[in-house]
Amino acid sequence: MRFQTSPLLLLLLSFLLFNIATAIVGGWTPINDVNDPHVRDIGRYAVDRHERLTGENLLFNDILSGETQVVEGVNYRLVISANEVVGAPSSAKKYEAVVWEKAWEGFRNLTSFKPINNA
Repeated sequence: MRFQTSPLLLLLLSFLLFNIATAIVGGWTPINDVNDPHVRDIGRYAVDRHERLTGENLLFNDILSGETQVVEGVNYRLVISANEVVGAPSSAKKYEAVVWEKAWEGFRNLTSFKPINNA
């Protein structure tokens, strides 16, 4: 018995595989364990780098949530809890940070850091 593959079936299979690959590369994927030491290191880096760039004094507390995006490396979009360190201790505020990392090169770059819902 000979198995024949339909051109339509091959086209459909190619389309599905392309869409799966596209969703993996470029789409945002939730981070399952925000307490992973590497993820926490990325969060600390974001706060430290923001401090150096702006002079704002922040103390890293925690990572509340996060996502990754595969690009030429990995983008980490993290919701970070941090305290302002000016005078009396302040209550924790939330910030969204995006860090681009190419781990194989030892490269990290803070591409965004902004306060969110701190009313």
